[in-house]
Amino acid sequence: MKSEKVDVLVLGAGIVGLSNAVELQKSGRQVTVIDRYEPGLGCSYGNAGWMTPCFSMPLPQPGMFWKSIGWLLDQDSPLRIKPQPSWLLVRWMTHFLFAMNEKRMLESVKVLTDISKYSLDSYKELAAKSPKQFGFDQKGLFLVSGTKDGLNGAKIEMDLMQQQGVPGKYMSGEEIHAMEPSLKPEMLKGGVYFPAEAHAEPLLTVQALAEEFKSLGGKIQTNTEVFAFTKGQGKIETVHTTRGDFKADVVVMALGTWSKELAAQLGNRVPILGGKGYRIITPSFDVKPKHPIMIVDRKIAVTPRFDGLTSVAGTLELVDRDFDITPRRLNNIVRGTQEYMHTSAGDMEVKEIWRGLRPCTPDGVPMIGFSKKHSNLFYNCGHQMLGLQSAPGSGRLGADLILGRPTFTETKPFRPERYE
Repeated sequence: MKSEKVDVLVLGAGIVGLSNAVELQKSGRQVTVIDRYEPGLGCSYGNAGWMTPCFSMPLPQPGMFWKSIGWLLDQDSPLRIKPQPSWLLVRWMTHFLFAMNEKRMLESVKVLTDISKYSLDSYKELAAKSPKQFGFDQKGLFLVSGTKDGLNGAKIEMDLMQQQGVPGKYMSGEEIHAMEPSLKPEMLKGGVYFPAEAHAEPLLTVQALAEEFKSLGGKIQTNTEVFAFTKGQGKIETVHTTRGDFKADVVVMALGTWSKELAAQLGNRVPILGGKGYRIITPSFDVKPKHPIMIVDRKIAVTPRFDGLTSVAGTLELVDRDFDITPRRLNNIVRGTQEYMHTSAGDMEVKEIWRGLRPCTPDGVPMIGFSKKHSNLFYNCGHQMLGLQSAPGSGRLGADLILGRPTFTETKPFRPERYE
């Protein structure tokens, strides 16, 4: 096969890989991005489309030990850990339990908020200049609840995010319904409104970013799958793909859950577990939502789309490599949505069902930094459910580290060596 010498080779044309590629290309590096699919057709495709710094909470939080045990037993839990004989799951759960402390959580919240706020500003700039519109809309976001516990949780999250400079406002059920009549008033005890948050169509967002990257002189090669590496002298010498070999000064691994398998070929441990989530596209709303809505009690994300349809996303089931569609969990999303939203009577009409694996690290913080084992391997992966939300910030942080520039946020929580 042909062999090509490149400056920077980015593995993965999802929102994270392209964001890193854009920042490097802007800074004068010559970047090639490869992927087995077209840009944005992996995990990025099924994102809820939220650009929301208010959701900068890592998955492990203080006091979650007994909840996590319950997730193993409850098949209907919105957050579930599928029991399976797996050393990966054992190691992952061990790291997960050790991350359940307030100090780690606050460190994580700070850096996740920083990269998410940077990302929101970047999307706003992209929407203003890009010839390809991607449905960017900054109307804010609601957290709503029909239970006392859910309402208390929303208030705690609001207080924590206000400390990070993310504005939020507590509202009564009546006030929320006045602004968002798509919700059933009898279900609302109250909630929180975050006025600065935004949303967009995820696939179109990735495509707009790909167009910007190409306009800067970057190269994207699709239908290209990595299957092996040649190593030598503490670095990656050759990346072997189905469409030729590449020799690169820097290799950026931004392949989401697939990063684990490729890292293992290099002898590196990357404890990313696939978190299976679902997204439904539906026209079945009697009153179309005006804002993105998080139904706190059901962990369901409702997002109005630019095309008049509505996206409904939910559940996280830690399964590793299970891509099966589980009707029971899908039906829970539909029932939970119909419980809180004005939807057409009978079965919810479904235009599309998507399921995919969110790349989850045990501490809920992505791995961004150089490998300690291979000097030219750079990780930018493991963004759990925050890929779209935090991608431009992750890309900027990645570019700063690769180029040796000062960074805009603390880098310690992202260090890959905490796992590798």
